Amino acid sequence: MRIVSLVPHATELLYALGLGDQVVGVTHECDYPPAAQELPKITRDALPAGLSAREIDEAVRERTAKGEAIYALDEDMLADLEPDLIVTQELCPVCAVSYDEVKEVAAKLDPCPQVIALDPKTFGETMGDIRTIAQATHTRDAALELVSRQRSRVDRVKIAVKGVRRRSVVAIEWFDPVFIAGHWTPQLIELAGGTDLLGFAGEHSEQLPWEAIEAAKPEVVLCIPCGYDGPRALAEAEQHTGHLRAIGAQEVIALDAAAYFSRPGPRLVDGLETLAHALHPDRVPEAPGRVHRVML
Repeated sequence: MRIVSLVPHATELLYALGLGDQVVGVTHECDYPPAAQELPKITRDALPAGLSAREIDEAVRERTAKGEAIYALDEDMLADLEPDLIVTQELCPVCAVSYDEVKEVAAKLDPCPQVIALDPKTFGETMGDIRTIAQATHTRDAALELVSRQRSRVDRVKIAVKGVRRRSVVAIEWFDPVFIAGHWTPQLIELAGGTDLLGFAGEHSEQLPWEAIEAAKPEVVLCIPCGYDGPRALAEAEQHTGHLRAIGAQEVIALDAAAYFSRPGPRLVDGLETLAHALHPDRVPEAPGRVHRVML
């Protein structure tokens, strides 16, 4: 089977199921696992490089209001790759080429490839995506093994933080303007031994004023700006230390959002383990990711 992945978390999932040798094309943002970086890139960013968080937000709002795409798809390259299966998503127009565009382009190909969209909104649904890919690629046994490993890791975290005093958390998914993380992040916070004060599981991220975060009075502010790695998340947080200081939290921590929170793939469990370590290092002494603490 020849597979094209049009969203980074799908690429990660395909490789986790042992399908890496069947993936023939990916997006320009597919950077994990490293082997994916060697594959043909069939998308490009329509926004100019080097924009600030505010400029990115404004550009995205302007383009989506006009019905313009955030990403450009190389239709000729897609045709040359002759895929049997295209994996994309419908969840977020900012995260990938739109599903409707992919369906329209795929319909022009001969033979027409199967197109499946992953649209998880909760942590449970991200696990369900494993089965969705498995059904399309006939990898049932690999999927069962992956689900079992993921569940075992989640269970270990749950056992480690059982009975702990839960720490109150607000998760910032974007800084300018401020967005509070939704979807699966509130569930990860709960599983890690925290209580999310403002986010709602399964719901879209919500734009809120800084005053709302101050009023919530969280013990911990989690800085996970969408699509940014740990050092970039830390740098974004440091640009807003005045606002963060005013919240009065005991800790402000920045984590690798791109790897562990923004993409609803297998590495969400790495994010859970890292967050549990950040919140309760006495219960979870080790973590796969680095915790960046913001000095206010």
